[in-house]
Amino acid sequence: MADYLNISDFLLPLNLHEISHDERYSEGQLGYDIALYDEKFPDIDEAQIVLLGCGEQRGSGLIHGQSEAPDIIRRQFYSLYYWHHDIKIADIGNIKTGSLYTDSYAALKTVVYELINDGKTVIILGGSHDLTLSQYNAYADIKKAIEASCVDALIDLNLDSPFRHENFLMEVLTGEPNFIRHYNHIGFQSYYVHPRMLETMDKLHFDCYRVGSVKENIDEMEPVIRNSNLFSFDITAIAHTYAPANSLSPNGFNGEEACVLMRYAGMSPNVNTIGIYGYDVTQDKNELTAKQIANMLWYVLDGRSRGRREAQLDEKDSFNEYHTAFAEVETTFLQSKKTGRWWMQLPDKKFIACSYKDYLLASSNEIPERWLRAQERE
Repeated sequence: MADYLNISDFLLPLNLHEISHDERYSEGQLGYDIALYDEKFPDIDEAQIVLLGCGEQRGSGLIHGQSEAPDIIRRQFYSLYYWHHDIKIADIGNIKTGSLYTDSYAALKTVVYELINDGKTVIILGGSHDLTLSQYNAYADIKKAIEASCVDALIDLNLDSPFRHENFLMEVLTGEPNFIRHYNHIGFQSYYVHPRMLETMDKLHFDCYRVGSVKENIDEMEPVIRNSNLFSFDITAIAHTYAPANSLSPNGFNGEEACVLMRYAGMSPNVNTIGIYGYDVTQDKNELTAKQIANMLWYVLDGRSRGRREAQLDEKDSFNEYHTAFAEVETTFLQSKKTGRWWMQLPDKKFIACSYKDYLLASSNEIPERWLRAQERE
C-alpha cells in the first residue's frame, strides 16, 4: 500500500455523510464491501477495479469547477447489490480541483498513470468529457500505443468552439508524439455531425458507427470494444428519457443498450480505463441519470466477471478452430467454447477480436470489413 501514498496527495477522501443518506449500507450491498478512502487511504493491493472521481467541468464552460456528480453516482452505485465477489473494488476518492482546469487534468493523469502501471482497471467518474484527454495522456506517459473507443452523440472536433469538451479529440487524435493506434467512435447522431468530419475520420482510417446502426446490431460492438484499451462514455449518447441530465438530444441509446456497451468494456481483457462523463447534476431528475450510470457501472463488474472465465488463445482445447479462405486469402477463426466470442487471424498471424458475422462473410468468400480495415491500418 505504501506505493500508493504519493497519489493520495492529489486526492480528497470521501465524505460518506454526503454520499449516503443513512450513512450505512447493509450486508450484500456494494457500499458495504468496497474498500473506501474515507479517513485513511485504503489497501488496494487486491483490488482489480479502482473507482476515481473527478468533478472538473470548467472545460465545458461552467464557471464552478467542481461538480458533485461523482458522489451522486456513488450514492446510487453503493446501494446496488454485490453479485460479483470475484471482482474486488476500491474507491480512492476524488481528484482535488486545481486552480486551473489544466491542473486538474495533470492530477488525474498522474493518478491514472500510477494505477494502470500497477495493473489496475480504473473507472473515472466525471466531470466533463474533455477529461478523456487526461485518460489518454496516462497511456502517452507510458509511451503505450493504444486503441481507444468513445461513445458519444457528438464527435468532439469542433475547432470553432471555445470550450475544451467540444474539441479535445483533436489533441488526442493528432497530437505529437501520438499513441493512438486506432480510434472507434460509437453512437454518433448524424444530424449533429458535419459530413466532412466523417470524411476526415475515414481518411485517417478511424471507424465511426452511427447510433442507428449500433442499435440494430449492438453485438457487433463487442469485438470493437474488446480490442480497445481506453473506453470513454459521454452520457449525451443516451436518450433523454433514460438520462434526463442529457439535454442535447431526445434520441440515442436506451438504458439497457448503454449497459450492454459497458458490459462489453468490462469483458474486454484490454480495456483498463473507463471514463463516464457529461453528467450535469443540476439537469437531472430524481437522480435518474445517476441511477442509470450506477447500473452501467454494475454491468462493468458483470462483464469483468464473465471475461475472467475466458481462456488464453494458446489454450487450443478451449476453442473451436475454423479454417477458411476469401479472395484467395487463407485465414483461421477461433471461437471460444467458454464465452462464444470470436477471433480472426490476420496475414501477420496476429488474432484480432471479431464477430460471428465476420466468420459468415469469410465463409461466403466475402472480405469482412473488419479484416479490411485492420489491413488498411497496417
